[in-house]
Amino acid sequence: MAFLHSSKNPTSMSSTDPWVVHKFGGSSVADADCFRRVAAILESLSEARLAVVLSACRGVTDALLRLVALAERQDESYRAEVAQLRARHGAIAAELLEPDAAWSYLEGFDRDCRDLVSVLHAVTLTRAAARNVTDLVAGYGELWSTQLFQRFFEQRGQRAGPALWIDARRVVIAEWGPLGPAIQWPESGANLAKLVPADFRGTLVVTGFVASDRRGVQTTIGRNGSDFSAAIFGKLLGAAEIHIWTDVDGVLSADPRRVPDARVIDSLSYHEAMELAYFGAKVIHPQTMAPAVEGGIPVWIRNTFAPEKAGTLICAHPESTLPVKGITSIDRVALINLEGTGLIGVPGTASRLFGALREERISVIAISQGSSEHSICCAIPQEQAERAVQVMRQAFARELAEGQIQSVDIDPDLAILAVVGDGMAGTPGIAAKVFGALGSAGVNVRAIAQGASERNISVVVEGRDTTRALRAVHAGLYLSPYTLSVGLIGPGSVGRAFLEQLASQSDRLRQQARLELRLRGVMGSRRMVLAGPGLEPASWREQFERSETPADLERFLEHVHVDYLPHTVLVDCTASAAVAARYADWLAAGIHIVTPNKRANSGDLAYYRRLRAARRTGASHYLYEATVGAGLPVVHTLRDLCETGDEVLSVEGILSGTLAYLFNLYDGSAGFSEIVADARRRGYTEPDPREDLSGTDVARKLTILGREMGLGLELADVKVESLVPEELRGGSIEQFMEQLPRYDSMMRGHLEAARARGKVLRYIGRLTAAGEASVGLAELPAGHAFANIALTDNVVRFVTRRYCDNPLIVQGPGAGPEVTAGGVFADLLRLAAYLGARL
Repeated sequence: MAFLHSSKNPTSMSSTDPWVVHKFGGSSVADADCFRRVAAILESLSEARLAVVLSACRGVTDALLRLVALAERQDESYRAEVAQLRARHGAIAAELLEPDAAWSYLEGFDRDCRDLVSVLHAVTLTRAAARNVTDLVAGYGELWSTQLFQRFFEQRGQRAGPALWIDARRVVIAEWGPLGPAIQWPESGANLAKLVPADFRGTLVVTGFVASDRRGVQTTIGRNGSDFSAAIFGKLLGAAEIHIWTDVDGVLSADPRRVPDARVIDSLSYHEAMELAYFGAKVIHPQTMAPAVEGGIPVWIRNTFAPEKAGTLICAHPESTLPVKGITSIDRVALINLEGTGLIGVPGTASRLFGALREERISVIAISQGSSEHSICCAIPQEQAERAVQVMRQAFARELAEGQIQSVDIDPDLAILAVVGDGMAGTPGIAAKVFGALGSAGVNVRAIAQGASERNISVVVEGRDTTRALRAVHAGLYLSPYTLSVGLIGPGSVGRAFLEQLASQSDRLRQQARLELRLRGVMGSRRMVLAGPGLEPASWREQFERSETPADLERFLEHVHVDYLPHTVLVDCTASAAVAARYADWLAAGIHIVTPNKRANSGDLAYYRRLRAARRTGASHYLYEATVGAGLPVVHTLRDLCETGDEVLSVEGILSGTLAYLFNLYDGSAGFSEIVADARRRGYTEPDPREDLSGTDVARKLTILGREMGLGLELADVKVESLVPEELRGGSIEQFMEQLPRYDSMMRGHLEAARARGKVLRYIGRLTAAGEASVGLAELPAGHAFANIALTDNVVRFVTRRYCDNPLIVQGPGAGPEVTAGGVFADLLRLAAYLGARL
């Protein structure tokens, strides 16, 4: 077993070698394997003098406190549970220790068990356990774990010097007061000096959690007290460093259960760590750090099960470039609001309010007051809310009766989200990012608090929004990749090409832009595949084809749109009217949509207007560049012209890559039907070529452009010249293809007539500012911009007030899965940028 981190590299073994304190919690000493791991970690270190503070084995302290509770209820089953504790420790000793050492250890353990049963029997008689009795019982766990480990470590003999067991009850003197245990430093220091010679070189194995008061009566120093013990011994020994070993890699930027992308913070200041701990982060108790702060001792948080990782350093002056170190939350909070004109300019109001709450021992978590002094609110634990309202109404009874205070209100089921970092001080824009991220995620802020130190920004939000708020702010501040939950509907030719492009760019986007496009589901017409953490875009097809989950749009949406991911985007690569009919509801729910599906924007005008309203209601984005011109910036260009005040006089163009291909190739040497059949074989047409030849697709695109211009255009308003003979509009695809050659002569006539006039045939759409729209065959001069284009090009010409003498032209490939998918992917990245990602 190799370990890479060592805090110091001493070159001598003199008494001046620094002490280093290591503390291992209950999960680190859960069983025999854990004891071996702890020993191996210590043996890999090069420091000459170590102090090792151990907690009780995992779950033992809770089990001991349960014994007291059983005895208070006169439940004799405590005896069986004592036996279980003896069996557990006996099994560990038998596995780790030589027989003589195990016998010696268990002999002492059995004495403790007899004493423990005697104490518990006394509790059954009195039916109540005094605090000193509870402390006595609860402290056995650390005595048992440290005595076992000291024997095991000494037996291994892998480190120089002795392994000396230190009973902290003989060293640490603690007196409990209103603020918790107060360590009596002079007496404690003198006690330690009696037990440990100044020139001692070796390893101290120290009991955590336990201490004594000045009378010599055993006490404890609070839950999680072993961390505190490590800091106490660090200060008493003048340690160079303190290492707190846990089951995580260090202090995380957020709770990983809520923010899967939470990352380890390299370093924190003492103040940052205490702020995070106060607001619920599982860092280290603020009280624990007090001795380390006073002694200026760096504290490392490290992982027992991954000791090669550096962990997190907590010190006075961390060398970290991150302005924000963590985002955490407190749940089950209520907001108490005191409001009234009588508060304005009246000194002492806040003092009366908080004094009344203090008298009732109601904890105030955060305070917010506007500069107008018209109202003051504070956040408190929800279980204290009703009592707090009663207290405030009693304290301000006269003002309420006289109307000087209008209301005392309570808002339950809230949470506080705190953003912590020393680097926020003097750094403009941090608050803007926080509130921008919350706004983009649709999270409403109920109250705001920030101290003058600028180290903490706290906001009160709805409890149900907590996870989404944490995720959005965490991503917005670049502590994690900016994550979008992506659901793809329609894995056809365009959908497959889109996923291939997504696969090719995912790593680059994640590394360079910290943007994660998390593909959480793919749905086809018959089946779908759903994935919690996300599908790999490169291997989605295999999972999709193996899936036996039937397509279900409601279930698909429920899976993709989850509250712990701040943003959801549905990519619709179908041509389905049924899917498009759901857009308005999705947009209103805050779900973003990216699509090449023309149905919604070219359908009923009333529905189109509903889409626009829904987008505003849900603060969502609706991107559809690929509906016209595939990957060409046609819609974007038209929108820019209109939004910058240009007057669009007309739009015309070749808007079908399929029809562009057909008329570029058609020169009369082969029948028009042969050109259509060849194009169908190459995949340039829809499976049913009539969808292209009918002109309806071009009419839909013209309708979309007209509506972008502000025209109230319906699809039925577009005059369409269909290239599908009347007799062939019904029947199967095969029947159509068989019968089409009968009409070749008709198309040949159009071609020859155009040639006679020195012109070429093109199928174009025309739209004017007056709303006149038409689609059909046109004869164009050989030198016309539309006459000389590549095979599948789309070309659109905008005539505007600015671009009148020399119209603005957008031209390029307008058909094919790859270019259409490119337009969809570009819209998806544009959406990410709108939401704050830096591309």
